[in-house]
Amino acid sequence: VQLRESGGGTVQAGDSLKLSCVASARPFTPLVMGWFRRAPRKGREFVALIDWRSNETSYADSVKGRFTASRDSAENTVYLDLNNLKPEDTARYYCAASYNFWKDYSVARSYDYWGQGTQVDVSA
Repeated sequence: VQLRESGGGTVQAGDSLKLSCVASARPFTPLVMGWFRRAPRKGREFVALIDWRSNETSYADSVKGRFTASRDSAENTVYLDLNNLKPEDTARYYCAASYNFWKDYSVARSYDYWGQGTQVDVSA
């Protein structure tokens, strides 16, 4: 499975972006898709996840109410809408696919496949 993110860019605080993650596998049947980010000099941080079958979502407290995860199963694509962006949202954003049952999908080790990431830079 190859995952390819797109949609990053350089924006100002308060702006919005829509990230996309397209999967190459046909059929594409993960259990959960996750979004993580890595800021300079920081570790990888969970951002959001979406259950591929139920469409249920979960978010990190730092982005709750501002970011929205969604998916288009027909297009093998997951999205992350980033609204009201803040400078602290500056990071490289990665999508990941999990094909296994785990208790906690907010940790990177629960995911089997990762994309290369797309950079988001937010200026004050």
